[in-house]
Amino acid sequence: MLQALVITLREGFEAFLIVAISLAYLRKSGRAPLVRAVRWGVAAAIAVSVIGGYLLLRAANQEWLDGPLAVIAAASVTWMIIHMWRTGRRMKGDIEGRLQQSSVRPGAAAFIGVFLFTLLMVSREGMETALLLMQLRQTMHLALGAAIGVAGAASVAWLWSRYGHRINLALFFQATAIFLIVFVVQLVIRGTHEMAEQHFLPYSDVIHSATESWGPDSAFGHTLTYLLVILPVAWLLMKSLVSRRPIFQRPAPETRLESGRGGPASDRRRSDLDRRAEVLR
Repeated sequence: MLQALVITLREGFEAFLIVAISLAYLRKSGRAPLVRAVRWGVAAAIAVSVIGGYLLLRAANQEWLDGPLAVIAAASVTWMIIHMWRTGRRMKGDIEGRLQQSSVRPGAAAFIGVFLFTLLMVSREGMETALLLMQLRQTMHLALGAAIGVAGAASVAWLWSRYGHRINLALFFQATAIFLIVFVVQLVIRGTHEMAEQHFLPYSDVIHSATESWGPDSAFGHTLTYLLVILPVAWLLMKSLVSRRPIFQRPAPETRLESGRGGPASDRRRSDLDRRAEVLR
């Protein structure tokens, strides 16, 4: 249940973040009519993710695919962590740049471009979520954990939209990345064990015998389960003690112009979207 909660929390929030940045950019740049394309893209992405999840579930019921799917899921999580680490700081700029290229096209081409961009970005998060949840299909209360994670992602997204410049969102991604790294270790062990059982690997008998004692019910497996909680919590505690940037920051005092010496104060302040984007830096 805990794994499902964290997976849907992180993936769901990334999807919410993509949509929020897209909507804010379109409205700020005077392209509000294209907001409808984003909404249709989100709806289509949800449908694609549901269909993809169903197909993955059908594939997961094939015993010979258990190992390869676990390894693919581990590779997907690893790529996601590295990608976010390398591009997280310029995520807002990348999204706005792609939207600008799509939205400047004439007529219906702009609508189609924004729709396809949203469909691709959101469905990617949805398919990653489905692939990871397939590895937990035998976990108790899987649906409950996933539902709580989605609700949590929506809550974090709402908090970000209201108080984004006060929340240290980078710490959120760091803690969930640590959790997912431990989860990757579990997936690699399971995938290797299952592939050896199907004799997909050289020296399969040796590998299968060696990984038999690393299963979820072993002492090593229990240790990994405990580390799923201990390591992220320890990281949060350590960062709260040594970091100069707290989890929640007090709002900075607004700078006002003196009367008669310029335009309104809002002209001297950055937009809310730009301030909120700083949490990714």
